Formats: sequence, structure tokens, C-alpha cells
Amino acid sequence: MPHLTRVATVCQSGRFFASPAENRDYVLSLLRQTLSVRPDIVCLPETFTTVSVPDGPALHAEPVPGPTTDAAAKIARENSCYVVCPIVTKRAGTMYNSAVIIDRVGAVAGIYDKRQPVTTSADYTVLEHGTTPGSAPNPVFELDFGRVGVQICFDAGFPESWNEIADAQARLVFWPSAYNGGFPLRVYAWQHHVFVVSSVRRDRSAIIDPLARTRAVTDERVPWIYQDINLDFAVCHWDFNYSIPERISATYGDRVEVRSDLDSARFLVEPRDPSITIAQLQAEFGFETVQTYHQRHRKAYAAIAAGMPPAPQKALHSDRPQYAREDR
Repeated sequence: MPHLTRVATVCQSGRFFASPAENRDYVLSLLRQTLSVRPDIVCLPETFTTVSVPDGPALHAEPVPGPTTDAAAKIARENSCYVVCPIVTKRAGTMYNSAVIIDRVGAVAGIYDKRQPVTTSADYTVLEHGTTPGSAPNPVFELDFGRVGVQICFDAGFPESWNEIADAQARLVFWPSAYNGGFPLRVYAWQHHVFVVSSVRRDRSAIIDPLARTRAVTDERVPWIYQDINLDFAVCHWDFNYSIPERISATYGDRVEVRSDLDSARFLVEPRDPSITIAQLQAEFGFETVQTYHQRHRKAYAAIAAGMPPAPQKALHSDRPQYAREDR
């Protein structure tokens, strides 16, 4: 059954130290601060242990399990939460920029190795001081509250990686990074109908919803944030649905949250009561997602391109008005 998931993220805020142990202690202190709100999952920043360490990351790459994942696993186990723990790893003699997913019992649930590490040499022959790009397809992790994906920092410049995660039907994407990310993260959230949660080494980590709205952001005095989200949500087009948000609110009140972005002609339906599902609401009120709306158009376009008339499609909205309320 779907339920609200408490997602937390931290910001390193440029607080860097001379050793991995000091960096680890500081970032894990931020992780411990989030425990006061009992999160389901907490995301930490990209390679937080080795940032600004004078002798570079290669000497401090860790096995998995290793010192940092063991410390994070102890916190996860004692507080029954997931932790996204991004560090430089060394496995089978190869160095990676990794995000290790630690589950509620402190076990490693999976590892994402950054697919697109940035060059650290002018001739593009060395990537992140010797990091090897991840070669496996972008993983989507099945956690107990839903399906999540991971991208890391420079991955934001490669839409094909985000497309793969969307095709695998992730509903939430974590983005640990060195920098804030800015507008592109909102684009990916909007384009792929996902929540995006960043955890950065600079000054602003954020939680962004599928309408590209920033729901929470850190600042110099607030180094961690959280939000309760339901990964059983629907992003819908306003066409054929002018009366739907009002009808949902009239029936369910604050048990279902409806947010609108009229500029992009979309609204978000997100149950707050775990006993209510999107499938139930769609059957009751007759609305479809924007993905389905677009796909119905693709079928019509394909038929016309093939020289045939489009076949009739039976949509949930039936024949109600496309650009007006039903009662007008």
C-alpha cells in the first residue's frame, strides 16, 4: 500500500576539512540531525569524505563495506532509515564515484557508479583524478516505499541518463553533487514527472516536485531539510479535467493534495492519506496522466503518418468538455 515517505537531505555548505575522517564526522553529524524528524531516507553529498583533501581521492578510495559505509550503516540500522551515501569507492582495483544505498537494517541495497565523471585534465585523458565511469545501466532501486534512481553531479548534463531512469519508471531521483544544480534539475523533474532531491557540497540542497516547484531548500543557517511525499502520484494535463481538482478536493479535503501549475497546463494529484491510491481516484473521477494523454496523441499522429484515419480511443475522461468545466 502506498504511504507518505519522509525524505531528508543535507548540505555540506562548503564546510570542508583536511582529512576524510573529519569530513565524514561533519557530514554524519548532519545526518544525525535529521534523525529528529524520523526520516525514511536521507541523502548525503557527492564524495563528501574526500572533497578538498590535499592528497586527493585516489589514496582514500574505500571498499564497500568500508569505514564510511559502516558508519552510515550503523546510523541507518539504529534508526530504521535508508541512507544514500556517496563516496569514492575502490572495488576490484578500480576507482569509482559511487552512491551506496544503505537500507533500513544497515545492509548495502545497491550501488550506483557515476556514469559521466568530469575531466580533470585539459586533454580529457583523466576523469576525476582516475575515476572510471560506471558501465552498468543506470540502476533503479526498489525500496520499500517506491522506486528511486540516482544521478551524480555532472550526470545532469546528459539527458540520456535521465531518460533511462524515467523509462525504468522511477518516481524519485536523488542527485548528490558538488554544485547546486539550478534550473536543469527543475527541468528533469517536470519532463520526467519525478521528484528530484539534491544533496550538495555548496550552499543549497533542494527537494523539487514533479511540477518543477521547489518544496524545500537549505541555506546557510538551515543545513538540512525534509518533506513528506507520496510516490503514488499523478501529473495530469488540464485538458478535459477542468473540474477534476475541485471535485477531488470537495470529496477528500486534505486527504488528497492537488497542486496546479497553470503556466504548463498541469496539475499534480498526491494522496496524503495512505488508504487512498491514484488508481482509485482515477476510477472515481475519470482522469488520466499527462503521459497517457500524450501517448493517445502519438497513436493518432502515427496513424495519420501511415495514411490511415486515427482509431477511436476510449479515454477515462469520456466526452466531457476539453476546455471548460462540466457544469458550464
